[in-house]
Amino acid sequence: MDATLPRAWQALAMATLAFAANFSVWILYAVLAINIQRELNLSGVELGLLLSAPMLSGAILRIPVGILCEYMGARTLWIWQMLITIPALLFLPFVDSYIGFIGIGLWIGLSGVSFTLGVRYVTDWFARSQQGLALGIFGAGNAGAAISFVLLPLFVIWFDWPWTGPLYALGLTLMLLVFIIFAPKTPSYIPRFTPPWREQLRPLKDPRVWRFSLYYYFVFGSFLALIMWLPHYYMQAYQLEFEQAMAFTLFFVTTSSMVRALGGWLADRYGGQLVNWSVFWVCLVCLFFLSYPPTTMTIHGIDRDVIINIEINVWVFTALMFVIGIAQGLGRASVFKVIHNHYPKQMGSVGGIVAAIGGLGGFTLPILFGLSQDMLGISSAAFMVLYAVLAVCMTVMFLALRAERYRRELARAQAQNFFEDE
Repeated sequence: MDATLPRAWQALAMATLAFAANFSVWILYAVLAINIQRELNLSGVELGLLLSAPMLSGAILRIPVGILCEYMGARTLWIWQMLITIPALLFLPFVDSYIGFIGIGLWIGLSGVSFTLGVRYVTDWFARSQQGLALGIFGAGNAGAAISFVLLPLFVIWFDWPWTGPLYALGLTLMLLVFIIFAPKTPSYIPRFTPPWREQLRPLKDPRVWRFSLYYYFVFGSFLALIMWLPHYYMQAYQLEFEQAMAFTLFFVTTSSMVRALGGWLADRYGGQLVNWSVFWVCLVCLFFLSYPPTTMTIHGIDRDVIINIEINVWVFTALMFVIGIAQGLGRASVFKVIHNHYPKQMGSVGGIVAAIGGLGGFTLPILFGLSQDMLGISSAAFMVLYAVLAVCMTVMFLALRAERYRRELARAQAQNFFEDE
Protein backbone atom coordinates (compact mmCIF):
# COMPACT_ATOMS: atom_id res chain seq x y z
CA MET A 1 0.00 0.00 0.00
CA ASP A 2 1.35 3.43 -0.96
CA ALA A 3 -0.66 5.59 1.44
CA THR A 4 -1.90 5.36 5.01
CA LEU A 5 -5.70 5.26 5.17
CA PRO A 6 -7.97 7.61 7.13
CA ARG A 7 -8.75 6.31 10.65
CA ALA A 8 -5.60 4.15 10.51
CA TRP A 9 -4.40 5.37 13.91
CA GLN A 10 -7.81 4.66 15.44
CA ALA A 11 -7.65 1.13 14.05
CA LEU A 12 -4.13 0.74 15.44
CA ALA A 13 -5.18 1.99 18.88
CA MET A 14 -8.12 -0.42 19.09
CA ALA A 15 -6.03 -3.32 17.82
CA THR A 16 -3.32 -2.61 20.41
CA LEU A 17 -5.86 -2.44 23.26
CA ALA A 18 -7.58 -5.64 22.16
CA PHE A 19 -4.25 -7.44 21.83
CA ALA A 20 -3.19 -6.25 25.29
CA ALA A 21 -6.43 -7.56 26.82
CA ASN A 22 -6.10 -10.93 25.09
CA PHE A 23 -2.42 -11.22 25.92
CA SER A 24 -3.18 -10.71 29.62
CA VAL A 25 -5.59 -13.66 29.35
CA TRP A 26 -3.09 -15.77 27.41
CA ILE A 27 -0.44 -15.56 30.16
CA LEU A 28 -2.95 -15.97 33.01
CA TYR A 29 -1.26 -19.19 34.11
CA ALA A 30 2.07 -17.38 34.58
CA VAL A 31 0.63 -16.12 37.87
CA LEU A 32 -1.98 -18.75 38.74
CA ALA A 33 0.40 -21.67 38.12
CA ILE A 34 2.20 -20.88 41.38
CA ASN A 35 -1.03 -21.40 43.30
CA ILE A 36 -1.89 -24.50 41.24
CA GLN A 37 1.57 -25.96 41.88
CA ARG A 38 1.19 -25.50 45.61
CA GLU A 39 -2.27 -27.06 45.61
CA LEU A 40 -1.39 -30.06 43.41
CA ASN A 41 2.30 -30.44 44.40
CA LEU A 42 3.59 -30.42 40.81
CA SER A 43 7.08 -31.37 39.65
CA GLY A 44 9.17 -29.14 37.39
CA VAL A 45 8.05 -30.96 34.25
CA GLU A 46 4.39 -30.93 35.31
CA LEU A 47 4.65 -27.21 35.99
CA GLY A 48 6.23 -26.69 32.57
CA LEU A 49 3.39 -28.59 30.88
CA LEU A 50 0.80 -26.56 32.75
CA LEU A 51 2.44 -23.26 31.78
CA SER A 52 2.73 -24.43 28.19
CA ALA A 53 -0.89 -25.49 27.64
CA PRO A 54 -2.21 -22.03 26.59
CA MET A 55 0.88 -21.51 24.45
CA LEU A 56 0.29 -24.74 22.50
CA SER A 57 -3.25 -24.04 21.33
CA GLY A 58 -2.51 -20.35 20.79
CA ALA A 59 0.45 -21.22 18.58
CA ILE A 60 -1.06 -24.02 16.49
CA LEU A 61 -4.25 -22.10 15.72
CA ARG A 62 -2.33 -19.10 14.39
CA ILE A 63 -1.70 -20.82 11.06
CA PRO A 64 -5.33 -21.62 10.09
CA VAL A 65 -6.54 -18.33 11.56
CA GLY A 66 -3.91 -16.43 9.56
CA ILE A 67 -5.15 -18.05 6.36
CA LEU A 68 -8.81 -17.44 7.25
CA CYS A 69 -8.02 -13.74 7.68
CA GLU A 70 -7.61 -13.48 3.92
CA TYR A 71 -11.17 -14.69 3.36
CA MET A 72 -13.30 -13.60 6.34
CA GLY A 73 -11.52 -10.47 7.55
CA ALA A 74 -9.40 -10.10 10.69
CA ARG A 75 -11.90 -7.88 12.51
CA THR A 76 -14.73 -10.42 12.21
CA LEU A 77 -12.54 -13.31 13.31
CA TRP A 78 -11.23 -11.31 16.25
CA ILE A 79 -14.75 -10.73 17.55
CA TRP A 80 -15.48 -14.47 17.35
CA GLN A 81 -12.19 -15.31 19.04
CA MET A 82 -13.04 -13.21 22.10
CA LEU A 83 -16.58 -14.61 22.25
CA ILE A 84 -15.27 -18.18 22.29
CA THR A 85 -12.57 -17.47 24.90
CA ILE A 86 -14.82 -15.89 27.55
CA PRO A 87 -16.59 -19.16 28.67
CA ALA A 88 -13.22 -20.78 29.49
CA LEU A 89 -12.54 -18.06 32.05
CA LEU A 90 -15.99 -18.55 33.58
CA PHE A 91 -15.36 -22.29 34.09
CA LEU A 92 -12.01 -21.83 35.89
CA PRO A 93 -13.41 -21.83 39.48
CA PHE A 94 -15.00 -25.26 38.92
CA VAL A 95 -11.78 -27.08 37.97
CA ASP A 96 -9.95 -29.09 40.63
CA SER A 97 -7.71 -31.56 38.77
CA TYR A 98 -4.43 -31.30 36.86
CA ILE A 99 -6.03 -32.56 33.63
CA GLY A 100 -8.84 -30.05 34.08
CA PHE A 101 -6.38 -27.17 34.40
CA ILE A 102 -4.56 -28.39 31.29
CA GLY A 103 -7.87 -28.44 29.39
CA ILE A 104 -8.84 -24.94 30.50
CA GLY A 105 -5.34 -23.78 29.60
CA LEU A 106 -5.73 -25.09 26.06
CA TRP A 107 -9.08 -23.29 25.78
CA ILE A 108 -7.69 -20.03 27.16
CA GLY A 109 -4.94 -20.37 24.58
CA LEU A 110 -7.40 -19.21 21.91
CA SER A 111 -6.58 -15.69 23.05
CA GLY A 112 -3.08 -16.21 21.66
CA VAL A 113 -4.30 -15.99 18.05
CA SER A 114 -5.11 -12.31 18.67
CA PHE A 115 -1.59 -11.42 17.58
CA THR A 116 -2.03 -12.90 14.11
CA LEU A 117 -5.45 -11.26 13.81
CA GLY A 118 -4.02 -7.92 14.85
CA VAL A 119 -1.09 -8.07 12.44
CA ARG A 120 -3.42 -8.75 9.53
CA TYR A 121 -5.84 -6.05 10.66
CA VAL A 122 -3.16 -3.37 11.13
CA THR A 123 -1.26 -3.98 7.88
CA ASP A 124 -4.38 -3.17 5.85
CA TRP A 125 -4.32 0.43 7.11
CA PHE A 126 -0.72 1.64 6.82
CA ALA A 127 1.64 2.55 4.00
CA ARG A 128 4.63 0.31 3.40
CA SER A 129 7.03 2.94 4.80
CA GLN A 130 5.16 2.91 8.15
CA GLN A 131 4.63 -0.83 8.56
CA GLY A 132 7.54 -1.29 10.95
CA LEU A 133 6.39 1.52 13.24
CA ALA A 134 2.73 0.45 13.12
CA LEU A 135 3.50 -3.20 13.85
CA GLY A 136 5.91 -2.14 16.58
CA ILE A 137 3.25 -0.04 18.30
CA PHE A 138 0.74 -2.86 17.95
CA GLY A 139 3.23 -5.37 19.36
CA ALA A 140 3.59 -3.20 22.46
CA GLY A 141 0.29 -4.82 23.41
CA ASN A 142 2.55 -7.46 24.97
CA ALA A 143 2.50 -5.06 27.90
CA GLY A 144 -0.98 -6.45 28.54
CA ALA A 145 0.91 -9.00 30.60
CA ALA A 146 1.36 -6.19 33.11
CA ILE A 147 -2.39 -6.37 33.74
CA SER A 148 -1.99 -9.90 35.05
CA PHE A 149 1.13 -9.19 37.09
CA VAL A 150 -0.43 -6.14 38.74
CA LEU A 151 -4.05 -7.21 39.20
CA LEU A 152 -3.80 -10.94 39.81
CA PRO A 153 -1.78 -10.72 43.05
CA LEU A 154 -4.42 -8.29 44.32
CA PHE A 155 -7.27 -10.55 43.19
CA VAL A 156 -5.61 -13.51 44.90
CA ILE A 157 -5.57 -11.51 48.15
CA TRP A 158 -9.17 -10.29 47.85
CA PHE A 159 -10.74 -13.45 46.38
CA ASP A 160 -10.04 -17.16 46.14
CA TRP A 161 -7.58 -17.39 43.22
CA PRO A 162 -9.85 -19.50 40.92
CA TRP A 163 -12.39 -16.65 40.86
CA THR A 164 -9.93 -14.48 38.97
CA GLY A 165 -11.24 -16.30 35.89
CA PRO A 166 -14.74 -14.74 35.99
CA LEU A 167 -13.21 -11.33 36.73
CA TYR A 168 -11.08 -11.65 33.62
CA ALA A 169 -14.14 -12.78 31.67
CA LEU A 170 -15.85 -9.54 32.64
CA GLY A 171 -12.86 -7.50 31.52
CA LEU A 172 -12.61 -9.32 28.18
CA THR A 173 -16.34 -8.84 27.61
CA LEU A 174 -15.96 -5.09 28.09
CA MET A 175 -13.02 -5.08 25.67
CA LEU A 176 -15.12 -6.98 23.14
CA LEU A 177 -17.89 -4.38 23.30
CA VAL A 178 -15.42 -1.49 22.93
CA PHE A 179 -13.80 -3.21 19.96
CA ILE A 180 -17.13 -3.81 18.21
CA ILE A 181 -18.14 -0.16 18.65
CA PHE A 182 -14.87 1.68 17.95
CA ALA A 183 -12.66 -0.57 15.77
CA PRO A 184 -13.24 0.66 12.19
CA LYS A 185 -13.93 -1.74 9.37
CA THR A 186 -11.49 -1.82 6.49
CA PRO A 187 -12.86 0.55 3.79
CA SER A 188 -14.78 -1.26 1.07
CA TYR A 189 -12.81 0.50 -1.67
CA ILE A 190 -9.60 -1.23 -0.56
CA PRO A 191 -9.19 -4.30 -2.78
CA ARG A 192 -8.87 -7.55 -0.82
CA PHE A 193 -6.29 -9.96 -2.10
CA THR A 194 -7.75 -13.46 -1.74
CA PRO A 195 -5.41 -15.99 -3.33
CA PRO A 196 -6.33 -19.67 -3.53
CA TRP A 197 -5.45 -22.02 -0.69
CA ARG A 198 -2.43 -23.41 -2.50
CA GLU A 199 -1.07 -19.91 -3.01
CA GLN A 200 -1.49 -19.23 0.70
CA LEU A 201 0.50 -22.33 1.62
CA ARG A 202 3.20 -21.87 -1.03
CA PRO A 203 5.49 -19.86 1.30
CA LEU A 204 5.90 -23.04 3.36
CA LYS A 205 8.31 -24.18 0.63
CA ASP A 206 10.45 -21.07 1.04
CA PRO A 207 13.38 -21.66 3.43
CA ARG A 208 13.29 -17.97 4.38
CA VAL A 209 9.93 -18.42 6.10
CA TRP A 210 11.35 -21.14 8.35
CA ARG A 211 14.46 -19.06 8.98
CA PHE A 212 12.34 -16.08 10.07
CA SER A 213 10.27 -18.48 12.18
CA LEU A 214 13.40 -19.68 13.96
CA TYR A 215 14.39 -16.10 14.75
CA TYR A 216 10.90 -15.42 16.11
CA TYR A 217 11.06 -18.64 18.09
CA PHE A 218 13.81 -17.01 20.13
CA VAL A 219 12.77 -13.35 20.33
CA PHE A 220 9.10 -14.11 21.03
CA GLY A 221 9.01 -17.74 22.15
CA SER A 222 11.68 -17.23 24.81
CA PHE A 223 9.96 -13.98 25.87
CA LEU A 224 6.76 -15.95 26.47
CA ALA A 225 8.63 -18.73 28.24
CA LEU A 226 10.40 -16.26 30.52
CA ILE A 227 7.12 -14.56 31.41
CA MET A 228 5.82 -17.94 32.52
CA TRP A 229 9.01 -19.09 34.22
CA LEU A 230 10.45 -15.99 35.92
CA PRO A 231 8.04 -15.82 38.91
CA HIS A 232 8.87 -19.42 39.75
CA TYR A 233 12.61 -18.78 39.20
CA TYR A 234 12.74 -15.71 41.44
CA MET A 235 10.98 -17.57 44.24
CA GLN A 236 13.16 -20.68 43.88
CA ALA A 237 16.60 -19.19 43.20
CA TYR A 238 16.37 -16.07 45.38
CA GLN A 239 13.69 -17.08 47.92
CA LEU A 240 11.60 -14.01 47.13
CA GLU A 241 8.02 -13.61 48.22
CA PHE A 242 5.21 -14.01 45.69
CA GLU A 243 4.60 -10.25 45.42
CA GLN A 244 8.32 -9.50 44.93
CA ALA A 245 8.62 -12.13 42.20
CA MET A 246 5.62 -10.62 40.42
CA ALA A 247 7.12 -7.12 40.64
CA PHE A 248 10.45 -8.17 39.10
CA THR A 249 8.69 -10.09 36.34
CA LEU A 250 6.44 -7.11 35.68
CA PHE A 251 9.53 -4.94 35.19
CA PHE A 252 10.87 -7.39 32.59
CA VAL A 253 7.56 -7.65 30.72
CA THR A 254 6.79 -3.95 30.65
CA THR A 255 10.18 -2.72 29.49
CA SER A 256 10.47 -5.43 26.84
CA SER A 257 7.02 -4.61 25.47
CA MET A 258 7.36 -0.83 25.45
CA VAL A 259 10.49 -0.79 23.26
CA ARG A 260 8.81 -2.77 20.52
CA ALA A 261 7.67 0.42 18.79
CA LEU A 262 11.29 1.59 18.81
CA GLY A 263 12.28 -1.73 17.24
CA GLY A 264 9.84 -1.14 14.41
CA TRP A 265 11.22 2.35 13.82
CA LEU A 266 14.82 1.07 13.82
CA ALA A 267 13.86 -1.66 11.36
CA ASP A 268 12.26 0.94 9.07
CA ARG A 269 15.37 3.10 9.23
CA TYR A 270 18.29 0.64 9.32
CA GLY A 271 16.79 -2.66 8.17
CA GLY A 272 15.40 -5.56 10.15
CA GLN A 273 18.34 -7.82 9.40
CA LEU A 274 20.85 -5.52 11.11
CA VAL A 275 18.57 -5.11 14.12
CA ASN A 276 18.14 -8.88 14.45
CA TRP A 277 21.87 -9.60 14.27
CA SER A 278 22.63 -6.95 16.91
CA VAL A 279 19.87 -8.30 19.16
CA PHE A 280 21.26 -11.83 19.01
CA TRP A 281 24.77 -10.77 20.02
CA VAL A 282 23.50 -8.79 23.01
CA CYS A 283 21.37 -11.71 24.21
CA LEU A 284 24.20 -14.20 23.72
CA VAL A 285 26.50 -12.27 26.06
CA CYS A 286 23.80 -11.90 28.72
CA LEU A 287 22.77 -15.54 28.56
CA PHE A 288 26.39 -16.64 29.00
CA PHE A 289 26.48 -15.04 32.45
CA LEU A 290 22.94 -16.11 33.35
CA SER A 291 23.73 -19.75 32.51
CA TYR A 292 26.57 -19.95 35.02
CA PRO A 293 25.25 -21.67 38.16
CA PRO A 294 26.15 -20.56 41.70
CA THR A 295 29.62 -21.99 42.31
CA THR A 296 31.94 -22.36 45.29
CA MET A 297 35.64 -22.96 44.60
CA THR A 298 38.23 -23.98 47.18
CA ILE A 299 41.80 -22.97 46.43
CA HIS A 300 44.36 -24.80 48.57
CA GLY A 301 46.88 -22.14 49.59
CA ILE A 302 50.15 -22.46 51.45
CA ASP A 303 48.79 -21.60 54.86
CA ARG A 304 45.07 -21.87 54.39
CA ASP A 305 42.31 -22.66 51.95
CA VAL A 306 40.78 -19.78 50.01
CA ILE A 307 37.07 -20.17 49.30
CA ILE A 308 35.61 -18.20 46.40
CA ASN A 309 31.86 -17.92 45.85
CA ILE A 310 30.68 -17.02 42.35
CA GLU A 311 27.01 -16.14 42.13
CA ILE A 312 24.83 -13.59 40.36
CA ASN A 313 22.77 -11.76 42.94
CA VAL A 314 19.17 -10.77 42.35
CA TRP A 315 20.02 -7.23 41.23
CA VAL A 316 22.63 -8.26 38.65
CA PHE A 317 20.25 -10.98 37.46
CA THR A 318 17.45 -8.44 37.04
CA ALA A 319 19.76 -6.05 35.17
CA LEU A 320 20.76 -8.80 32.73
CA MET A 321 17.11 -9.75 32.26
CA PHE A 322 16.33 -6.09 31.59
CA VAL A 323 18.92 -6.00 28.78
CA ILE A 324 17.61 -9.26 27.30
CA GLY A 325 14.04 -7.97 27.47
CA ILE A 326 14.97 -4.76 25.64
CA ALA A 327 16.83 -6.70 22.96
CA GLN A 328 13.96 -9.17 22.49
CA GLY A 329 11.46 -6.31 22.21
CA LEU A 330 13.50 -4.74 19.40
CA GLY A 331 13.87 -8.12 17.70
CA ARG A 332 10.18 -8.98 17.77
CA ALA A 333 9.31 -5.85 15.80
CA SER A 334 12.18 -6.16 13.32
CA VAL A 335 11.31 -9.76 12.38
CA PHE A 336 7.84 -8.75 11.23
CA LYS A 337 9.22 -5.77 9.34
CA VAL A 338 11.44 -8.19 7.39
CA ILE A 339 8.46 -10.46 6.76
CA HIS A 340 6.39 -7.59 5.36
CA ASN A 341 9.27 -6.64 3.05
CA HIS A 342 9.25 -10.13 1.52
CA TYR A 343 5.55 -11.07 1.74
CA PRO A 344 3.44 -7.88 1.77
CA LYS A 345 0.41 -9.63 0.25
CA GLN A 346 0.62 -12.73 2.45
CA MET A 347 0.92 -11.26 5.94
CA GLY A 348 -2.01 -13.38 7.13
CA SER A 349 -0.61 -16.75 6.12
CA VAL A 350 3.14 -16.08 6.46
CA GLY A 351 2.65 -13.98 9.59
CA GLY A 352 0.49 -16.77 11.01
CA ILE A 353 3.17 -19.38 10.33
CA VAL A 354 5.97 -17.32 11.86
CA ALA A 355 3.83 -16.33 14.84
CA ALA A 356 2.84 -19.97 15.34
CA ILE A 357 6.46 -21.10 15.51
CA GLY A 358 7.18 -18.27 17.93
CA GLY A 359 4.22 -19.30 20.04
CA LEU A 360 5.48 -22.88 20.06
CA GLY A 361 8.56 -21.52 21.78
CA GLY A 362 6.26 -20.52 24.62
CA PHE A 363 5.02 -24.14 24.65
CA THR A 364 8.26 -26.11 24.28
CA LEU A 365 10.69 -23.95 26.26
CA PRO A 366 8.95 -24.10 29.68
CA ILE A 367 8.86 -27.89 29.33
CA LEU A 368 12.57 -27.93 28.47
CA PHE A 369 13.22 -25.59 31.40
CA GLY A 370 11.47 -27.96 33.79
CA LEU A 371 13.09 -31.07 32.29
CA SER A 372 16.61 -29.60 32.40
CA GLN A 373 16.10 -28.39 35.95
CA ASP A 374 14.86 -31.79 37.11
CA MET A 375 17.74 -33.58 35.35
CA LEU A 376 20.60 -31.25 36.34
CA GLY A 377 19.25 -29.96 39.61
CA ILE A 378 20.42 -26.45 38.68
CA SER A 379 18.12 -23.43 38.65
CA SER A 380 20.06 -21.72 35.85
CA ALA A 381 19.56 -24.71 33.53
CA ALA A 382 16.73 -22.76 31.85
CA PHE A 383 19.22 -20.16 30.63
CA MET A 384 21.52 -22.90 29.36
CA VAL A 385 18.63 -24.03 27.16
CA LEU A 386 18.10 -20.50 25.87
CA TYR A 387 21.82 -20.12 25.16
CA ALA A 388 21.75 -23.28 23.03
CA VAL A 389 18.64 -22.11 21.14
CA LEU A 390 20.23 -18.74 20.42
CA ALA A 391 23.46 -20.37 19.25
CA VAL A 392 21.44 -22.33 16.66
CA CYS A 393 19.64 -19.14 15.54
CA MET A 394 22.90 -17.25 15.07
CA THR A 395 24.52 -20.10 13.18
CA VAL A 396 21.58 -20.32 10.79
CA MET A 397 21.55 -16.55 10.31
CA PHE A 398 25.28 -16.42 9.64
CA LEU A 399 25.09 -19.18 7.02
CA ALA A 400 22.05 -17.55 5.39
CA LEU A 401 23.76 -14.15 5.19
CA ARG A 402 26.88 -15.71 3.71
CA ALA A 403 24.84 -17.60 1.10
CA GLU A 404 22.92 -14.43 0.24
CA ARG A 405 26.16 -12.47 -0.18
CA TYR A 406 27.51 -15.21 -2.46
CA ARG A 407 24.40 -15.08 -4.64
CA ARG A 408 24.67 -11.31 -4.97
CA GLU A 409 28.33 -11.50 -5.99
CA LEU A 410 27.54 -14.25 -8.50
CA ALA A 411 24.67 -12.24 -10.00
CA ARG A 412 26.91 -9.17 -10.27
CA ALA A 413 29.62 -11.19 -12.00
CA GLN A 414 27.15 -12.66 -14.48
CA ALA A 415 25.68 -9.20 -15.18
CA GLN A 416 29.17 -7.95 -16.05
CA ASN A 417 29.83 -10.93 -18.37
CA PHE A 418 32.60 -12.03 -16.02
CA PHE A 419 32.43 -15.63 -17.27
CA GLU A 420 32.54 -14.80 -20.97
CA ASP A 421 35.75 -15.02 -22.94
CA GLU A 422 37.14 -11.91 -24.60
